[in-house]
Amino acid sequence: MASSAVIGWRILFLLLGCTMATALVYTVATDGSPFREQILSRVMVATVIDIYISIVAIATWISYKEANWITSTIWIVFLVCFSGITTCAYILWQLWQLSSQESFEDIMYHVLIRNPNKIGMDQQHSKQSNVMIAKIVFIVLSCLMAVNLVYLFSAGSPFRIEFFTPHWMVTTLIDFCIDATVLSIWMFYKEESWLTAIFWIVLLLSFGSISTCPFIVKELFKLNSGDPPHLILLKASHRLKEGYVQIIQ
Repeated sequence: MASSAVIGWRILFLLLGCTMATALVYTVATDGSPFREQILSRVMVATVIDIYISIVAIATWISYKEANWITSTIWIVFLVCFSGITTCAYILWQLWQLSSQESFEDIMYHVLIRNPNKIGMDQQHSKQSNVMIAKIVFIVLSCLMAVNLVYLFSAGSPFRIEFFTPHWMVTTLIDFCIDATVLSIWMFYKEESWLTAIFWIVLLLSFGSISTCPFIVKELFKLNSGDPPHLILLKASHRLKEGYVQIIQ
């Protein structure tokens, strides 16, 4: 039987996923296809770039979580096509896979970490990535997002009512907010101080991926060169848990 906390998380992501699905269906029905040049305003392009930078971070987690590259690829393809809906569906799937014991322990820990029973230890070692590569990737993405923000504000403030038409702009912002919610929950879990957590979350909600990428780079620099990058998923105090030490050794 699942704990009340797990049930609460399930309800949250079910509501977020249904909200995104409803917005998508409504927008397609009322505004037509999104693949039209006339809807590609400056703020729309900037928001889409921001979303796809967030998708890189979420897709990296999915590729780590999934032991089978086929299922990993399927999830990532759906993530690229349906971003927020897929993110909510995948997290719901992870929540539903928690055992009764896990649901009463650290929920974030068990959702984020890969189940060691799914794969052999040799395969885990062979899949460890280089921390330096991860640093370079997210530093480049940080620079890309900085250029994206300059591009966005070069035509003045984006906070004007005309930027929120057609309906696809609103739907895209809902998608952005869902990804931002997921990343904010992770940031709050990661930071030992709630003040620094709120600081990073405010930056994320205000400037999008230009705060997400530096946050990830910051966490990567806390790792040793020989450590697997997925250690940044966990807060420092949890990396020393007995069960997790057995996973990474």
